[in-house]
Amino acid sequence: MIGQLRNRASSLLAVLLGSYGVEGPTVLRMLPGEAGLPEPSFLKAHFIQVLPQERLFDRLPRTLSAMQLREVVAMIRRAVDPDAPYHPPHR
Repeated sequence: MIGQLRNRASSLLAVLLGSYGVEGPTVLRMLPGEAGLPEPSFLKAHFIQVLPQERLFDRLPRTLSAMQLREVVAMIRRAVDPDAPYHPPHR
């Protein structure tokens, strides 16, 4: 039932994808090809926007892994809640 309700939503949450940035609490660096782009890109969860679904042309297949999607959700939480936990990745 939840999946059916989600598909009927008239809007969706969009996260900005840019070609430059610095990885941090609300920014996830994507390797070339991960976001469908030939160069590295950066998901910026502090730039979120609600868009009406009718503004979209076609739905593309999801390129994020389940782990990356969970990290994006955590980044959005950190963008709106300064007390949300953040543990920098060990690279």
